[in-house]
Amino acid sequence: MSCISLSSYAGVIKVGREQQHKSITAAIDAARAGDTVLVDGGIYYEKNLVINKPIVLKGVNQPVLDAEKKYENISVKSDNVTIQGFVLQHTGVSSIVDYAAVKIYNSRNVSVIDNIVKDAFFGIYSQYGTRCLIKNNTLTAFAKTEQSSGNGIHCWKSDSMQIIGNTVTGHRDGIYFEFVTNSVIWRNQSFKNLRYGLHFMFSNNDAYINNVFQNNGAGVAVMFSKEVKMFNNFFQENWGDAAYGILLKEINDSYIEGNHFEKNTSAIYAEGANRIFVKRNIFKNNGWAFKIQASCSEVMLEYNNFLGNIFDVGTNGSLVLNRFNNNYWDKYEGYDLNRDNIGDIPYRPVSMYSMIVERNPPAVILFHSMMVSLMDKSEKIIPSLTPENLKDEHPMMKPLLL
Repeated sequence: MSCISLSSYAGVIKVGREQQHKSITAAIDAARAGDTVLVDGGIYYEKNLVINKPIVLKGVNQPVLDAEKKYENISVKSDNVTIQGFVLQHTGVSSIVDYAAVKIYNSRNVSVIDNIVKDAFFGIYSQYGTRCLIKNNTLTAFAKTEQSSGNGIHCWKSDSMQIIGNTVTGHRDGIYFEFVTNSVIWRNQSFKNLRYGLHFMFSNNDAYINNVFQNNGAGVAVMFSKEVKMFNNFFQENWGDAAYGILLKEINDSYIEGNHFEKNTSAIYAEGANRIFVKRNIFKNNGWAFKIQASCSEVMLEYNNFLGNIFDVGTNGSLVLNRFNNNYWDKYEGYDLNRDNIGDIPYRPVSMYSMIVERNPPAVILFHSMMVSLMDKSEKIIPSLTPENLKDEHPMMKPLLL
């Protein structure tokens, strides 16, 4: 039966102290396919709500579903379900079962909209979900260790997901994709999560656009994936010994464009990355703007601004299989005799000191010393340690308008 035919027979079932049904569970049992269950404000202790028919479950005045730290709040086991307008709190915690405030089990066209999730193990969890919408939810957890928390929005073996306009904080990973395809992550804020603001594993042909990832344990990780589009995001204040704006590991055929990287330990750290286009991004006030390991190839870095970074580029090898072109580097000291806004001599963004720090991290204490300055200037004239072919042949003289 189609959604259109269902809607023609749809009814409204009300739940609340003054309503016919006092229990949400009883109202769901009484509902028919296509009905709307309206829940009045109040606190409901319903253990685990199981939705096994296509209905709309909608809260009025933000009713609270409390799982008493023992249960899953809502389990969705039907296609064409909407959950909207609830406060979901105190989800059960288990090292064996992935309890979630809302868990989607092998279902299609499920919408989870405008909910507040507090103190959940996993927040919103999709397992074999297809064409589901997770939109405008606020998820807040208070975990102290990674083992005591699940992820805020967790998608596993799902397809064509839309993750839009959510705010996630205090979880292990803010948003987690594993074996997820053809999906979009758009306009979310993920901050102060224990590990990653966003974590990709084995997920292909996805896009994340216009998100903010701020002050997470290690920023964003995109691993063992291909055809990922990363556009117009903000990566800010991801500080720590192993913190990044983005970690790229074994990723192929992807695009990083229009992003803003500011105050990260490493804005981008790339290992085993191939055929990646890094274009029209701003790298500002990072420790390392771009650390590219020798295992990377065919990485194209062009039309980016590098402003106020301690190190522009770092690498661990001398073989260069990547291309840098038409970037603005604020450390460039060349000249432009024909005034075409392109430097007449190449810029080598890898300094001798950065190579020394790469091999001997304690050497960072020499930063700002006169010896380091002399070494770097002599290295630019007669390269010895730095990769001779890692250079921008056409550096821009002025910052690009991005």
